[in-house]
Amino acid sequence: MFQQLGLIGCGLIGGSFALALKRAGMVRRVVGYSKSPSTTERARKLGVIDVAAESALRAVAGSDIVLIAVPVAATETTFKAIRDLVEPGVLFMDVGSTKRDVVDAARRVLRERIRSFVPAHPIAGREVSGVEHADAALFSGRQVILTPLAQTAPELVQKATDAWSAVGAQVLKMTAENHDAAFAAVSHLPHLLAFAYFSGVVNQPAGRDYLSLAGPGFRDFTRIAASSPETWRDILVANREEVLKQSQRFRHALDALEHVMRSGNAEALEDLIRGPAEGRARWTMGAPRVPGSGKN
Repeated sequence: MFQQLGLIGCGLIGGSFALALKRAGMVRRVVGYSKSPSTTERARKLGVIDVAAESALRAVAGSDIVLIAVPVAATETTFKAIRDLVEPGVLFMDVGSTKRDVVDAARRVLRERIRSFVPAHPIAGREVSGVEHADAALFSGRQVILTPLAQTAPELVQKATDAWSAVGAQVLKMTAENHDAAFAAVSHLPHLLAFAYFSGVVNQPAGRDYLSLAGPGFRDFTRIAASSPETWRDILVANREEVLKQSQRFRHALDALEHVMRSGNAEALEDLIRGPAEGRARWTMGAPRVPGSGKN
């Protein structure tokens, strides 16, 4: 049981975490801060937070657990605002979709206080944002990746594990480097492709007419293209090296398909399609293998 959650960023993820901790009986009080006062006030009226703080530092004061739920590009600024109250024994977490940049920022700003920081990435979300969409069940059955540093206090890693487990998540641990490499492949590149593909369709002369004929396949493939432009701008810039590596792998696979299409070799084309088709049919979301560990 935590006495007080200091929530910095009262949006979908931060708000959902606050509601989930409350529902699990894991926190007595939530003090929240957002850059926009209207967002903080809306969170209070919705019961997501109990007290609205005037600053990030005020939200941290008296808290024994702190969640930083801001865009990844704002993480370092947030660390600077709260570092005077980063004390031993208080659990500090973020929820950024990239981890190496967050860890680097923590090293620069928190320095010896980095023992209190447990980087986290909940694999949950929606195409809509805002505290009005916060949901206590958002993390139920979802994965949460922790990327603790060598200096992180082991007891706080355990507290973080317990907190996320209490809200229904499956907790995994890996390095920040392995995290960013893995999510470039399975999350960041798919978003980049969805943005590019939708743009390519809609911006051609008859694109709007084509959209009127689109069915479930198009809907499913482009669903993530409706994600927040600001959020994905930050993610793609922060993890650009790994995303560009994955983009090159995709280009090679696409080039191979295009080559056999140009040649008219239907048998070779079927062979290239069969591998991914069968692999996708066998794939199910479940207990993953942690990249780079060789273990589940």
